[in-house]
Amino acid sequence: MKKIGIDLGGTKIEGILVDDNYKTITRKRIPTNQDNGYNSILESIKNLCMELMPESNENISIGVCTPGALSLNSGLIKNSNTQCLIGKDLQNDLKNILHHDISIENDANCFALAEANLGAGKDSNLVFGVIMGTGVGGGITINGKIHHGRNNIAGEWGHHCLHNDGNRCYCGNSGCVETYISGPSLEQNWSQLSGLNQSLPEILQNFNNQHFQNWKKSFIDNFALSLSNVIDILDPDMIILGGGLSNIDFLYDEAKNAVYDKVFSDAVDTPIVKNLLGDSAGVFGACLL
Repeated sequence: MKKIGIDLGGTKIEGILVDDNYKTITRKRIPTNQDNGYNSILESIKNLCMELMPESNENISIGVCTPGALSLNSGLIKNSNTQCLIGKDLQNDLKNILHHDISIENDANCFALAEANLGAGKDSNLVFGVIMGTGVGGGITINGKIHHGRNNIAGEWGHHCLHNDGNRCYCGNSGCVETYISGPSLEQNWSQLSGLNQSLPEILQNFNNQHFQNWKKSFIDNFALSLSNVIDILDPDMIILGGGLSNIDFLYDEAKNAVYDKVFSDAVDTPIVKNLLGDSAGVFGACLL
């Protein structure tokens, strides 16, 4: 059976058609144009799927990777940074316009699923997949399958509390991981320390700046505290980093060692590794659904 995977991102929608062995047959990216609204996104996904459909009449599966998650109570999209999706019945709306069953998962779960089966974690039983970028998210796979948890929130490490009475988070709580080690929060911390308004790639070039070591230490301390908590509770076989921040080299030596120092064990060797699939993880995760 051939499979279509759709990765619905904030700026682009990527679609892929793969064979039984997940070899790419056809691939295409189009702009999301989320300012045009929800119905425009539905139409774009429909047209993309129709372009990817195999010419034969064989059965296919369609999976969609989306920002946000499905509410267990309503089945509607929640917690999405593509705001026009919030409160929408994306799964059934796509089913109705494509006349085909649709599997749907949030982007962090799709990332973890793809890396566990086709990427860096394919020989590991329990994988914790991390997305660190504009936000902080995570997904858990056990024996190659997504672990959702009772409340469908397994892996949401970005919203566990690091510091009581800490930074305010959009979720309504304070001290969330996301408010300390996401891209925007790191840029804000740099601005407060240095007085400079710079992007994260620019900040990383400032290693001679007198404030850089303080900024870096704060980043590593919060990264270490948050991931050591995950290891203490979950003890995964592997942690795989994804998202824009996964390209930061010191996360894999200095920061990894700082994580190990905080874990409640006298021996820690949990691999903390970079993803192998890059920004293709979303579409392959969608195919695997």
